[in-house]
Amino acid sequence: MTSAGAPSDEPLEDLLRRLAPQVLGALMRRYGRFDGCEDSVQEALLAAAAQWPAEGVPDNPYGWLATVATRRFTDRVRSDAARRRREDADLLATPPALLVAAAADQRPPGRHDDSLTLLFLCCHPALSPPTQVALTLRAVGGLGTAEIARAFFVPEPTMAQRISRAKQTIRKAGARFELPPPAERPERLRAVLHVLYLMFNEGYTVSAGPDLQRHDLTADALRLTRLLRRLLPDDGEVAGLLALMLLTEARRDARTCPDGSLVPLAEQDRGRWDRGLIAEGVALITATLSRTRELGPYQIQAAIAAVHDEAERVEDTDWPQVLALYELLERVAPNPMTTLGRAVAVAMVHGPRHGLDLVAGLEADDRMARHHRLHAVRAHLLETAGRRQEALNAYRTAARYATSVPEKRYLDARAGRLASAGPGG
Repeated sequence: MTSAGAPSDEPLEDLLRRLAPQVLGALMRRYGRFDGCEDSVQEALLAAAAQWPAEGVPDNPYGWLATVATRRFTDRVRSDAARRRREDADLLATPPALLVAAAADQRPPGRHDDSLTLLFLCCHPALSPPTQVALTLRAVGGLGTAEIARAFFVPEPTMAQRISRAKQTIRKAGARFELPPPAERPERLRAVLHVLYLMFNEGYTVSAGPDLQRHDLTADALRLTRLLRRLLPDDGEVAGLLALMLLTEARRDARTCPDGSLVPLAEQDRGRWDRGLIAEGVALITATLSRTRELGPYQIQAAIAAVHDEAERVEDTDWPQVLALYELLERVAPNPMTTLGRAVAVAMVHGPRHGLDLVAGLEADDRMARHHRLHAVRAHLLETAGRRQEALNAYRTAARYATSVPEKRYLDARAGRLASAGPGG
């Protein structure tokens, strides 16, 4: 055992999050019951969180967790109460330092990484995308139910029920703890990438509540995508998604003022951007694009982010290149948000009137017509075109639809400045 309170190379919370999917994978390979195995691992993590700060981290923390989780699982499936009590007594009488003997299916970390299999399992097509995200955070990200509930802005019991139903759905679907057949892997990998993309986006711009960003969510999405990149080093879209996250995360510190208010891209202090992340992201997407066999949406989005991040000043941005990339992205993966991004690029290259024409075409989509970003972009373009009253109304509409408090305050502030400028402002 390491002595209690002794300095550690890795914080306890990070250690438990890293080991959780490895221990879960060991139990899944042996027992194959996702619901029971996952619950048992969570109990082992709770036991470690309670005991290790006082007693010290075991010499083999993976073995300790695997042993305790296995005991918890066997307790769940045995009906003989006396036998269960004897095993509990054996466990309590065993010093944690001795709980290191790994069975054949409890090999030390690094020998067999089940994280990719777990990611595919958590992203089972029988689950909705939000449920896939929640289950991935729990089983692969190592987050507790309370943390996930906070990320989704729901009560902890509600999230516990969702996760429980998700595990039951996977069991009823007959899912096995193995990688999908080769014919199904491309589609399932797209689901995994989409879940990681959603996780990062929710952390980068929280969809509701008082905070603009959740660094814990973006950090978990980055960590899992780095892992996926190590497991699938030749996949262009995995590399593209990681590059996109790196290049986006690089701007995080410049996105808010000290009071938490939003700072748009054009007004950010680029000296606060993380140049290390930018260099890593640019190098990764450059190398990926040079050898990719199939250009996908994450690679193109990463290329757009690289153009923005490489501009030392906002006026140095190569907008014609950004526009060309958005046009390519619309051909590869068309969706309204891509069109909205292209509208901004069109306005920067050809003038706001041309951008407004594209935005007008999106207003027929009921979902987009109620989305604050469409009205925010429209307001910005109207303001650029000198149509102050129309811009004022659009900013107010965008603020009304916004669910993020910092975004709503920013939009209200823009409207307030226009209103106070007067007719000739």
